Amino acid sequence: MGEIGHNGGPSLAGGVSWRKHCWSAARERLLPTLPIEVVRLRVKRAQALGLDYRTYAGVRAATGQDVVAFLFSSNALRVCLVRPAMPEDRAAKLAVVRCGKLALAVEPLTPDMVVAANPSALDGAYPAPYALASFGAMRERLRAALGKVPGDRVILVGDLGLERDWCAAGRLAGYLPAERYFSR
Repeated sequence: MGEIGHNGGPSLAGGVSWRKHCWSAARERLLPTLPIEVVRLRVKRAQALGLDYRTYAGVRAATGQDVVAFLFSSNALRVCLVRPAMPEDRAAKLAVVRCGKLALAVEPLTPDMVVAANPSALDGAYPAPYALASFGAMRERLRAALGKVPGDRVILVGDLGLERDWCAAGRLAGYLPAERYFSR
């Protein structure tokens, strides 16, 4: 038995290769082996969401939940005052995604302007948190946008570094850069 605070893992005495082997074996025993049918269903679900399997599996492993919605910033959708329509490639991708699709309108855009950019692609739009808002204010804006949808089942697709903070404030499942999501 180890000292107080010991996690019951292998001893740190011995060589690096032995410790690596012990920790790898312990992790392998911890992680379940999924039946092939479950893996096939998850691959199909990842495709329906427009995600690669590795990203989808990572979100599932981190949250233990399935993805039920995406939250897009207007920057990620490339909607702006100069070009109020969403680019065709982004609208086409959203058209085939089978889950909720919400948007956050970054000022000076309004939620109505973002929805008008492609009304059939989005389920709704809401005001985005202010760029330098407090953590609590960000959380309130995100909760208002999500309604009753649990945050750990929503992936944020953003385009700016400040938008990454929204993920932590809203306790969202994860953050994907727009280039990565829309390049698939």
